[in-house]
Order: sequence, then structure tokens, then C-alpha cells
Amino acid sequence: MTEPMSTANRQASVTRNTLETKITASVNLDGSGAMSLDTGIPFLEHMLDQVGRHGLVDLDIKADGDLHIDDHHTVEDIGITVGQAFAKALGDKKGIRRYGHAYVPLDEALSRVVLDISGRPGLEFHVPFTRASVGGFDVDLFHEFFQGFTNHALVTLHVDCLRGENAHHQIETVFKAFGRALRMAIEHDPRMGSVMPSTKGSL
Repeated sequence: MTEPMSTANRQASVTRNTLETKITASVNLDGSGAMSLDTGIPFLEHMLDQVGRHGLVDLDIKADGDLHIDDHHTVEDIGITVGQAFAKALGDKKGIRRYGHAYVPLDEALSRVVLDISGRPGLEFHVPFTRASVGGFDVDLFHEFFQGFTNHALVTLHVDCLRGENAHHQIETVFKAFGRALRMAIEHDPRMGSVMPSTKGSL
């Protein structure tokens, strides 16, 4: 018989300061989608709001970066810091579903995200953007965000935009699907109890 699942409060806060950025990220994995975002990058904030809303995680992110150069360092370091906070909040990972997946459409666009809280960082990112920027934001930087998150949350992440003509729709479906897949993967599975979801005994 399995032990009851952990009821520990799955929250964490991480601060990361470099010569390029100063970032604090706080997460609550059992939240309601509450957001407090102050990054200086409005389009990224719009996408992070999708993660919180559809993943039912609370995010509080404060970033002060070298935006006078470009958005690259800030976007990448937000991904790193949020990933570190997620890894910390997950704790021992006992009783979680571990795997998550979602398909999300938005008009003509359709994306699929598949996630494994594996302890092994790996990113497959296949999004053929139809234009180079949206709202002045360089869409190539979304890869940097997900790479930073993947490396520091220690997850395996597959991101595929299966179709789409509008770049805004493409990336919004990606972030909504990411939120949905994340929600599924971090959920407690009542049938697992407090069992580690791995035959190795650790993740």
C-alpha cells in the first residue's frame, strides 16, 4: 500500500545576480495562476502569464537586465532563474505524475509540448517562426528562455509548433501548451502516493 502523497508547500524563491542581470523568481506550484511580472519585456511577460494561467502556478518575477544592449541576457537569465525555482519547489518529486503533454490551438496555429521531469536536461525546440520579431521582441530568444529553463529545472522538454502562419499565434500556443504540460507533470498522482515515479528510485 502506498503512503499518502506529500502535502508540503511547494514554493520557492531564487535570486540570481550577475554583471548583466539581477533577477528574483518566486514560484508556487500549487497556486491559482497569480502573476507579478516586472521584467521590462512586455511580450515575454504576456507569454509568462500564459504559463501561470494555464499551468495554475503562481509566478513572481523581478528582473533588472542590460536591456540597453538587447533582451538576450535578460530572457535567458529569467529562464535559468525560473528553472532553478521550479527545481527547488518540486523538492524530492515523490508522488508527482512526472510526465505531461498538451496540444493547444489558436486559430490557424497548433503546438504540442511534451515534458518529462526526468532529472536530465534536454531540449528539442522546433518552432518555424513565420517572422523574426513580434512587438519588437526577437522570437529567437524564446529558444534561449526554454534552454535556460530546461537546463536548470532538470527536465526533458519537446516543443513543436505543428502549423501556424501568425508568429504571435505560434508562440502563444507554445506557451499555453507548456503551461498545460507543466501542470500535468507536477500534479500529485493520488495512486502514486509518495512513491518516486521512477524505477531507479530517484529523479
